[in-house]
Amino acid sequence: MLIDWNHDVLSVTKQADLLGIPRSSLYYEPIVDAYDETLMHLIDEIYTEMPFYGSRKIAQALQRMGHAVGRKRIQRLMRTMGIEAIYPKPNLSKPHPEHTVYPYLLRNAVITEPDAVWAADITYVRLLKGFAYLIAVMDWYSRYVLSWELSTSLEVDFCIAALQRALTLGKPEIFNIDQGSQFTSADFTTLLTREAVAISMDGRGRTFDNIFIERLWRSLKYENIYINDYQTVRDARKGIGNYFLLYNTERLHQALGYVTPAELYHGRRNKTGITELDAFPNRAVT
Repeated sequence: MLIDWNHDVLSVTKQADLLGIPRSSLYYEPIVDAYDETLMHLIDEIYTEMPFYGSRKIAQALQRMGHAVGRKRIQRLMRTMGIEAIYPKPNLSKPHPEHTVYPYLLRNAVITEPDAVWAADITYVRLLKGFAYLIAVMDWYSRYVLSWELSTSLEVDFCIAALQRALTLGKPEIFNIDQGSQFTSADFTTLLTREAVAISMDGRGRTFDNIFIERLWRSLKYENIYINDYQTVRDARKGIGNYFLLYNTERLHQALGYVTPAELYHGRRNKTGITELDAFPNRAVT
């Protein structure tokens, strides 16, 4: 969303008026059947642990837990969540028929510097009542989360907002995304082509073309979302913001030689040392 909940000057109401957004919509929570909601939360847990499971195996896993559910119901819920086959997000990855699909540019690529490749992805975020969708933009080399946005719908606006935030920090040579209608939309791709950024798109059903951001989702869910049971979108926005700040600036990564993403991203970019560690655009909130 484009609303800054902690703006020093403009109130939330004033920001909503300037953007032409009904203030009530800022607090909208998706309305879902209570049992469907329970099933979706369980599907999310199963799928995060075993992303190679499709609807048939997830239905079987739920039946073993005592839920008398059929595969068709699970397929419907997975479509709502944005997952529907053996690999994550075929629903999120369904291109609009009039949108351009770009080739995958990163096969056998060796990434040695920040801003060589950025990637973006969308995931399902469960709430105590309802759910939301989260997009993050990540630098592949450092695993630094450049920006993120939370939304209650899969409209392209929140993806564009995240990309615009990220581009205030720098510009990649290649931007890797999946074939979802949000990412293949002209509004999104034009932002990249205007900046002379090469666009790379995952092959259909090849979620591990974007493996680093898939690992980010797993860490976020196990280390934050599942243990906090956020009640509202606003609660989730606050908690996820704090987690990403910790992930960027404090959480040591073995694969990075036990440094933080911020140290690697800013240190290598600036050459002379680590600066602007507070540049993370979606800062923590209190």
